[in-house]
Amino acid sequence: MKIVSICPSNTEIIEYLGLTDLLIGVDDYSDWPEQIKHLPRLGPDLSIHMDKVEALRPDLVIASLSVPGMEKNIEELVSRNIPHITLNPQSLTDIENDLIITANALGRPEAGKKAALNFRSKIEGLKSIAAKIEKKPTLYWEWWPKPVFTPGEVNWLTEISELAGATNLFKDVALASVQTDWDDVYSRQPDYICLAWVGVRKEKVKPDIVLKRPNWGQMKAVKNGNILVLEEELYCRPSPRLIEGAVRLAKKIHPDAFISF
Repeated sequence: MKIVSICPSNTEIIEYLGLTDLLIGVDDYSDWPEQIKHLPRLGPDLSIHMDKVEALRPDLVIASLSVPGMEKNIEELVSRNIPHITLNPQSLTDIENDLIITANALGRPEAGKKAALNFRSKIEGLKSIAAKIEKKPTLYWEWWPKPVFTPGEVNWLTEISELAGATNLFKDVALASVQTDWDDVYSRQPDYICLAWVGVRKEKVKPDIVLKRPNWGQMKAVKNGNILVLEEELYCRPSPRLIEGAVRLAKKIHPDAFISF
């Protein structure tokens, strides 16, 4: 079976299923695993070159609606009668289900069951440790600095925060993504600042940038040196790699509690 992935998180789901050898093309932003580096690139995930996709004659395209604007890709797939499935995970449970859905669509149901069980097992392991932590710090997640975007309650980073023994600072806002401002964040006084800018490599984000914001030099997270520059690919994509991100974060915040993980 020949398959195409047009979203980085979907490419990672396929790898987690152990089916990367079926891929014949990916979007420009897919960068993991190493095995895909040689594959044809089909354009950025928000503007896939459908002529290139069609030329590959895939048996199935794994599409996504995880980012606003991807709808036009789906419309093109439909209009050209290209076989596809569309994933739109918003939670860890959704990701677990997508492992099964994708594997079934590829005719490998056992791979889906195995991967989903492994994924769930890691989640439960982190939950059991996090449940024993009494003091759970608040985390301000910054997806974008200006205008400020941060995840709200209806987002996987709220779950990842909890698995790491912490709490999303904007958990009280019943949205997937919250647009706010620096004054609002300052007034909430997070214990940690987690910078994970969408589409920006970790190496290009400088923690000192927060010192230029009004009053942020007086924020307790800044005074305590609790500014974390994190890998956006481990926190901003709805794929099983979020668990790797959760483990790394947990070990930064509660190194003694998660030492066995």
